[in-house]
Amino acid sequence: MTLPTDPTLAPFFNPQGIVLFGASSNPTKLGFGLARNLVQSGYPGAIHFVNPRGGMLLERPVYQDLTAVPDPVDLAVLLLPAELAPETLAACGQRGIRAAIIASGGFRETNEAGARLEQACLDIARQYGMRLIGPNCIGLVNTHLPLDTTFLPPPGPTPGDVAFVSHSGAICAAVIDWARGQGFGLSQLVSLGNQADVTETDVLAPIAADPHTRVITLYLEGIGNGRRFVQQAAQVSRTKPVIALKVGRYAAGRKAAASHTGALAGSESAFDAAFRRAGVIRAGSSEEQFDWARALAWCPLPAGPNVAVLTNAGGPGVTAADALEAQGLKLASLTEATIDQLQAILPPFASLHNPVDMLASASPEQYAHALRILLADPGVDSVLIVLPPPPMYATGGVARALIPIIYASPKPVVVAVMGERLIQEAVEHFRAARVPEYRFPERAASALAVLTRRATFLAQEDRAPILFDDVQPDVVRALLHRLPPESASLPAELAEQMLAAYGIRVPPLVLAESQATAVQVADAMGYPVALKIASPDILHKSDVGGILLNVAAPADVAAGFVQLVDRARAARPTAVIQGVHVQKMIPRGQEVIVGVVSDPQFGPLVMFGSGGVEVEGLGDVAFALAPLTPNDADYLLQTTWAGRKLSGYRDIAAGDETAVRDVLHRLAQLAADFPELAEIEINPLRVLPGDQGVYALDVRAILGEGTTDSLR
Repeated sequence: MTLPTDPTLAPFFNPQGIVLFGASSNPTKLGFGLARNLVQSGYPGAIHFVNPRGGMLLERPVYQDLTAVPDPVDLAVLLLPAELAPETLAACGQRGIRAAIIASGGFRETNEAGARLEQACLDIARQYGMRLIGPNCIGLVNTHLPLDTTFLPPPGPTPGDVAFVSHSGAICAAVIDWARGQGFGLSQLVSLGNQADVTETDVLAPIAADPHTRVITLYLEGIGNGRRFVQQAAQVSRTKPVIALKVGRYAAGRKAAASHTGALAGSESAFDAAFRRAGVIRAGSSEEQFDWARALAWCPLPAGPNVAVLTNAGGPGVTAADALEAQGLKLASLTEATIDQLQAILPPFASLHNPVDMLASASPEQYAHALRILLADPGVDSVLIVLPPPPMYATGGVARALIPIIYASPKPVVVAVMGERLIQEAVEHFRAARVPEYRFPERAASALAVLTRRATFLAQEDRAPILFDDVQPDVVRALLHRLPPESASLPAELAEQMLAAYGIRVPPLVLAESQATAVQVADAMGYPVALKIASPDILHKSDVGGILLNVAAPADVAAGFVQLVDRARAARPTAVIQGVHVQKMIPRGQEVIVGVVSDPQFGPLVMFGSGGVEVEGLGDVAFALAPLTPNDADYLLQTTWAGRKLSGYRDIAAGDETAVRDVLHRLAQLAADFPELAEIEINPLRVLPGDQGVYALDVRAILGEGTTDSLR
């Protein structure tokens, strides 16, 4: 699959000539460090320095202004005081330079004056059709071109196959040094800074197109255009793995949430849903991100989740087995032929069943022979080798014996080399051979798990969202236009009519403003009925005792009307009480919650989980982006207890799962069609047994701020 790339970004990744503004001959200045890195990187194109003082730098002329710089030059790097950036960009635009990196700080990250300077730079760039990286960044590195536009201290990153895109320049500096110490290299590094123009979404396709890049890693502090990121990342992740570390995950989200859905949703739920839709693997830590990146860059993908563990000690083998199970993997069941072959080469008291414990006396040759046997077992999809320092042999010798077998294997093998000083020779051998090695079994098991996740993702059919032709958006639009000015929440009757317009079944709901009317309505519906307090100021009726169920006689309806109104007035003295809603009772069944909440970055999110009054306490919910694909619906049902028990559990009769899926897709389509709906919640959605369908028993819908006026 060939991804289309934006030609306007080409000068960043393969420039013909570079001009550096702010080059300095003072070794203590960043302008010297950047000039040094440009030259020492071995960049094969033209390098030009500009500084009003002129002179020579690194045996190259320093031009006093851009007009004296010879061709070719298609990339400018600015390391100047912030106030000089706009006029410098204008000069670049007049010269025909269409790409610039603003490495300087002093812009939006500082104050309002800096924000105005940044906007001025962006305006000039747009005037000339120029693309900008930064400001407040350290630039980019391409180890294979090669090119280094950073001012970081040498040595730069080792050439490798992992690309790193970061919103933080300081993180870039740390990752370069750490990667070198961990024995893996980088293909590309891009520091985006304030992202006045070029964003993480923009650089995904050109980095994926780099033949030297096998894995893309992202350090994200946020995403500007969430839906565009999902669309682009979904294409890229089909060609190369994308691993994201999104920080700030415990920052406070929306403080005002009028529904359970809004209360349970947060920005992190949105990021999780977006990454899952896009096929982006979310890491929990920097160490985990690069543990996974090495495995994905260096290992083949497994055919399944079955792992064999090979070790020379019982305790580490059990630790590995626990870690694998915790990651959702399985210990492979070894065939009798495999066990017989192991028995022939190992001591009498060795454990021949998975985990395979060869005992402390295991030699390099026994390690190699046992690994070859395990890899040949058809029930083994991958192997985790646990290697504490053998008492009678050097770990380096074991590594040398294992590497040729690992290198030739079509199945992934990762190694937990336990220890520190006694294992250094083995570590160096494994790194040189591009065999992922980790200090403890837990990290190695996590790496195997991410390989399995990647294989599962690629095996899944990339299915489009389900959309229905029988929905009535014109009806919903008309309902929204009927709302009075400054309305925030929809009256229950309108909310239920809105659902009905999208094919979601709602039992009739009638507002009774008096006892007598309530009795008349109940008589017409037939008993038993449910009574619910009607108030735009009381969204959670159960909180005030505002619901009565199974009301079976006219006298009970009349008494229930008074009871509900009295309770509501006592609990919420200032609330507007419209009366009582009367609704036909629906047969028993399972109860789930289905909701939608609008995220400012990614748009509408669909929630599904255990319903009723304890939804927030249980926390049994999952989120997915709207509109939903079949894979999204699978995820919502399979990762929640509410979804899994739809197939029945003990004395709980199986519910109509097909009807639940239908509601999920229809509600998601409604939310996508009407982004002005900030929150929609059905709680509970009553799921009847067998194939009897579902009913939305209680519905609330809330408009986003300012949307009422926009509808008129």
